[in-house]
Amino acid sequence: MTLAYLLILLALLTAVACSPDRQRVTAFSALFYGVQLLFALWAITEARGTDALIYFTFDHLGTLFHLLTAIIAPVVFYQSLKYLDTESVREFRLYNLALILLCVTVTGVYYANNAAMTWIFLEATTLATAMLVYHRRTVRSLEATWKYVFVSSVGIAVAYLGILMLSTAVTGQQGLSYSHLRWAVASANPLYMKMAFLLILTGYSCKMEVFPLYTVGVDANYAAPTPASALISTALVNAGFVSFFRVYQVMEASEIYAWAKSVLLITGILSVAIGAIYLRRTNNFKRFLTYSTVENLGIVLIGLGLGGWGVFAALFHLLVHSLLKSGLFMQMAQVGRFFGTYRMNRLGGYLALYPLGGGVILMGLIGLLAFPPSGLFVSELIVMGGLVAGGHWVVLTLFVLLVVVILYTLCRRFLGLLFRPTALREVNVFRTDRVATGLQFGLIGCALVLGIVQPRGIVEFIHAILAGL
Repeated sequence: MTLAYLLILLALLTAVACSPDRQRVTAFSALFYGVQLLFALWAITEARGTDALIYFTFDHLGTLFHLLTAIIAPVVFYQSLKYLDTESVREFRLYNLALILLCVTVTGVYYANNAAMTWIFLEATTLATAMLVYHRRTVRSLEATWKYVFVSSVGIAVAYLGILMLSTAVTGQQGLSYSHLRWAVASANPLYMKMAFLLILTGYSCKMEVFPLYTVGVDANYAAPTPASALISTALVNAGFVSFFRVYQVMEASEIYAWAKSVLLITGILSVAIGAIYLRRTNNFKRFLTYSTVENLGIVLIGLGLGGWGVFAALFHLLVHSLLKSGLFMQMAQVGRFFGTYRMNRLGGYLALYPLGGGVILMGLIGLLAFPPSGLFVSELIVMGGLVAGGHWVVLTLFVLLVVVILYTLCRRFLGLLFRPTALREVNVFRTDRVATGLQFGLIGCALVLGIVQPRGIVEFIHAILAGL
């Protein structure tokens, strides 16, 4: 099945690359997303914990995030059809190739059971993302592309040094599979392990969009077409998280685990602080949503730093965040087409001009605020309870103060978009798409439903991941 999947992907990639018109590019791309979804369902129902092609394993962690990507990506593809309606055939073909390559490379990250293989596929995501960032071929997009390639390559190189340090720490160990590393780290040199952990966390932060290399994600999302930003802020961020989480699972079996959790608490609260500061300062909605990602991934790291139920909260938070952020980014694409700008001080009255789109923004705001019934309410409540139970009073105090600032800023910015009179004289009221809006309602609605009812299958999957700790 896996070999057939790879052959089908190769055939579809070739077909998209050779398609002479938009219709065939659209048809072959749609077929790819259908195959992705079918393969994700197969991986969940038929292949739990089984190996494929030596370097890949269909475990609960990979299949959970693969299914999430397989749900979001087709919606991004449909939104892109409406957003890129004036592109030439060549530009349209390159854009869809980049989207498909990004989906393929993050899927490789999700299922890789070897630290070196994870590193290879994560580096490959840089090339696919760079194609999306440079899509507009402007001076600004060129600058963002070079920044993204340079900083991401530096980050991935730093992570590679960490992997080498990890292999050095586990003396006498053959191979870099995570299961073997987990077995070997119990007797590893603690100093080497600490250095490896810091290097890998720093390197992978460029993909997770957390401190210290978060800036590269902000620039990439700002320059890329907005529907593509929805995939970058969810699938790519999740790939960075999965890459790091597998290393976290290895460290859990070592004697530096308590130290590593303290590092994650510090890194997490710094990321939340950065998100809070720059949410206040930015005047562009695409940057605004990206800094929200930095803040939310900071909460995820705090959950990992707590351990136990905090890890459950981290995984659940990332799942809900992906649904919310993908829906909001795609609705923001419609806002951009509607007003012709993303500058906050020029936007307003959106709810009256386009009530359906305004409804998506309002639902997304409730979700990001972590108000019931948002699924983020559940995860953040667990995180705060873990901080209290662990006696992390300094982190808890900072977290509460920063969350207050973030809640105020989110309300002020989004409510201004919905209700403030617009400063623009002309708006394009005909550039809306009700089907795309309905799909965005579906994604954000799922995130809100998860705050009330957690489906048994999702809970079992997360508990199966935790069983490995």
